[in-house]
Amino acid sequence: MKKRAVLCVALLAVVLCAYAAFTLLDSKTSLATAAKKAYSATVYIAGHGGHFAKAEVTIDPNNADDPLKVANLDRVVIGTSKTHPTHDTRIDSEDSNTMFWSTYIADPDGKMHIGKSDLKTGNVIKDVALTPDAKAPGKKPPLYCASGQSKSFYMPVFMGTEGYVDVVDKKSLQNKHRVFVSDLGYKSGTYKFVHGTNSPDMKKFLIVLNQAAEGKGNGKVDFILVDMAALEQGKLKELARNTLSGEPEKTLTFRQTYSPDGKYIYQSAGDRLWVVDAATLKMVDEKMIPEGGQLHDTFPTADNKYAVLTVRSLAPACGADGMPMTGEKQKDITDGTLMLYDGDAKKLVGKTSSICQACHKGMGLGDKVAILCGIDGTWKK
Repeated sequence: MKKRAVLCVALLAVVLCAYAAFTLLDSKTSLATAAKKAYSATVYIAGHGGHFAKAEVTIDPNNADDPLKVANLDRVVIGTSKTHPTHDTRIDSEDSNTMFWSTYIADPDGKMHIGKSDLKTGNVIKDVALTPDAKAPGKKPPLYCASGQSKSFYMPVFMGTEGYVDVVDKKSLQNKHRVFVSDLGYKSGTYKFVHGTNSPDMKKFLIVLNQAAEGKGNGKVDFILVDMAALEQGKLKELARNTLSGEPEKTLTFRQTYSPDGKYIYQSAGDRLWVVDAATLKMVDEKMIPEGGQLHDTFPTADNKYAVLTVRSLAPACGADGMPMTGEKQKDITDGTLMLYDGDAKKLVGKTSSICQACHKGMGLGDKVAILCGIDGTWKK
């Protein structure tokens, strides 16, 4: 009897220990799930209306169905839709209250603009009108789209042909150098859509362009790293190069962003997102954008776990009653939306959030076509 009693006590102890361990594990798991870090940022999204959409963005990983939220939509105005359509937003690395920008379409006088704005007041600090270069007349878009920076220079990238990078003094907005991609061996007609940006340590500048023939992209995209110090002096010193491939005329690269730690490049590529190893320029992940959407830029979190994507999406227009049109009256419009990429899970998650149409309707503008592009912002600690 004593042996049986001791055995029963021992078994009971094992069961209790196992239960306690399971309960503790389950408790820890629940706590870990509940304690997933949330993120919030103020973002600025470029558009063709001569303004930037300003919004408060939050990411709640605990809300699996709808982790991305947008609130407090507002505008930072730099001009009108006729004078200052823009794709480019670049917050100063030295002063988070200053935003540099450039225009995508020439104004009625044939001028293209670069400028900077005070994000505290929303006022334009300085606006410089430039005459298009003789090598790149700029009579039709695209003009500037992407940009990068160093400590002293803002570097807008001319997207059209011939493509180039301007090296602009941040204080005076005086253009010190204009560096053409032809210096890298590219002839007019062999590429389209030039973009680029700086690495976080500002030691390198990445130039990305689509190989093309007769104006059409063949799906192959060249990534070229150049030395920042040389670029500041108006020269292109190549450090590395690689080519990635997608689908002709659908995979077209636009703006790109480095992860804050400098390890990865988030490359918008039209019909897909590429995550690229910043050292080797090789792809580490690829995600297709849902049908009807076109990816134009990314904004990763400070810890590189998520990235907010700016996507032009087709959406049904609404009637006077505010309801989507159906039947013969149905038509699709372009809306500017945000999507979320989960870097740990390597997938697109949650629902899309409207930026452009949501704001337009609130202002009584109805279903005006909305064209967004670049995004930049500041994550809150």
